[in-house]
Amino acid sequence: MRVALWLMALFAIAVASALFAGDNHGTVSLFLPPHRVDLSLNLFLLLLAGSFLTLHLAMRALSALVNIPQQARRWRLLQKERTMHTALLESLAHLVAGRFVRARKAAELVISLEESVQRSGERLAYGGRLRTLSHLLAAESAHALQNRAVRDSHFHLALDEAASREAQESREGVQLRGARWALDDRDAVAAMQWLDQLPQGAARRTLALRLRFRAARQSGQSQNALDTARLLTKHRAFSESAGKSIARGLAIELIRAAHDAVQIQRAWDALDSGEQQIPEVAFEAAERLLAHGGAVSVSRQWLLPVWNSMVQVRDALTLPQRIRLARVLERGFGAPDGTPDSGWLGRIESAQMGNPRDAVLQYLAGVVCMRLSLWGKAQQLFKQSLAILHDSELARDTWLALAQMAEQRQDMQAATHAYREAAKR
Repeated sequence: MRVALWLMALFAIAVASALFAGDNHGTVSLFLPPHRVDLSLNLFLLLLAGSFLTLHLAMRALSALVNIPQQARRWRLLQKERTMHTALLESLAHLVAGRFVRARKAAELVISLEESVQRSGERLAYGGRLRTLSHLLAAESAHALQNRAVRDSHFHLALDEAASREAQESREGVQLRGARWALDDRDAVAAMQWLDQLPQGAARRTLALRLRFRAARQSGQSQNALDTARLLTKHRAFSESAGKSIARGLAIELIRAAHDAVQIQRAWDALDSGEQQIPEVAFEAAERLLAHGGAVSVSRQWLLPVWNSMVQVRDALTLPQRIRLARVLERGFGAPDGTPDSGWLGRIESAQMGNPRDAVLQYLAGVVCMRLSLWGKAQQLFKQSLAILHDSELARDTWLALAQMAEQRQDMQAATHAYREAAKR
């Protein structure tokens, strides 16, 4: 369609020109004293158009001749830019491929070419970012080769290049890389310093949070690591199960780092409700509190959510977890102020009666009855639990309890038999 329109336009121009030129009898007279030149109007118009065309071409040729040095300078700059881009791509490719010496040399070539461009008086709009990235690639390659002197040199040069306000993103990247290198050097303090220099928005990025989590773990800052793990789980950097597992381990570390009842209470208060309901965390906190002379009632309060979970859902706790729960409660019952109150007595009794085939509940109910001097009921419960107990340590303690009760009633034969059975476990 376009070609047809062009042909129609050309035919229209040709027809108009033929009509104008064919019937045009005008003349143009040029007086050049003492001469006179007469020209037809058509010839004059052709000469005039040719003169303008010749003048235009001559001016274009003169402009091109004058601009030859500038064009040559642009061509040389373009060639250097292409060489820099090629070297930068080669550096990235070598770095990914594990050829770190070649990657560093290619990055240093980019830096030298950019410096030569600056010396020639030219300036690249992206020169600062190019130098920063090249220094960073060279530093990364040197870090992989354990050449810390070269790495630190390029790293500080990259920081200097990214010092301007326009290069804020580049500076944040350099600082994050510095934090990771410090972690690789096992220098958690330096890593934290680099991370603390980040703006608030950058410090909450997933990469920064992962680095902060590693630094906190290396430096033994369990509380900081736990707070960071919560943010990572919230940002879905960890799966729900992985985040719960990490939080469980850090919460246990935080509790184990406490050395008296006040510190244990402070560590427990630092946990959120979900972490406090993790069985292993509650067990550890209650055990540590009892070991350091804390209030037995507080330890039972910490264990109450775990107990309710076990009672409400039969498979909520594994057998080792149920045994550990019974052990912690038993330890509290044996304390001077640990006599079971009516609340716990009712809970244990109702749970034992609701699940009479649970050996752990039978054993725990026997312990409660023994602490309350209900010897007959305790002996009955212990003997019932022995028939279904599969844990050797729990069975041993059951026989020891039976031996102690036999000694209470002066039945030495039964006590001797119980001690023998306990020794077999």
